[in-house]
Amino acid sequence: MNCSVDEISPALPAWDGWRYAPNAVSLARLLAAPILLLAVLTRDERLFKWLLLGCLLSDIADGLLARALDARSSLGAFLDSTADVLVCLIAVAGLWAFHSGVLASHRTAFSIVIGLYLAEAGLSLWRYGRISSFHTVLTRVAAYLQGFFVVSLFLWGYFQWLFYAMTVLSAAAYTEELVLLCLLPGWRADVGGLYWIIRGRDRSIP
Repeated sequence: MNCSVDEISPALPAWDGWRYAPNAVSLARLLAAPILLLAVLTRDERLFKWLLLGCLLSDIADGLLARALDARSSLGAFLDSTADVLVCLIAVAGLWAFHSGVLASHRTAFSIVIGLYLAEAGLSLWRYGRISSFHTVLTRVAAYLQGFFVVSLFLWGYFQWLFYAMTVLSAAAYTEELVLLCLLPGWRADVGGLYWIIRGRDRSIP
């Protein structure tokens, strides 16, 4: 009797390690944050701008990987949000260190956006005991614009239209998250936005 290899060998489980790739990318961004801060403190603009670009690209990559691999989790959302907060605050410090003139000339707009961001983070810590991880559609678009504005500022210079687009979308995104904080009694990750919550169509992670 002839038997094939498949018939006499037990099936081996597929390697599931790729499901941890999004968390690994977020963790790498967390580990890069102290180096990014060191670049600000030592006024190493070259290191700062390229490492910041890497952090911003990794932020896009981990989200795409999580959705492509269907590997979304509470831990992944927490790592991603924590890395986002650290990189965002260090990016503001970098702007102050290397482009203080831009900050000074738009201090009101920057103050509003940063104030809304800190208010959202503070309210989330008070309400849930942890940083929010809503990752709304509007917040993701605003984050991409923020990253593009900062990187373009270092590489090509200041563009007024990009600054105002980034400011308006960022303020709208953080305002929406503040409303979500008031509406949702418990911590949830990957909420699409107010539209999905109101229509009862969100697929968030509890």
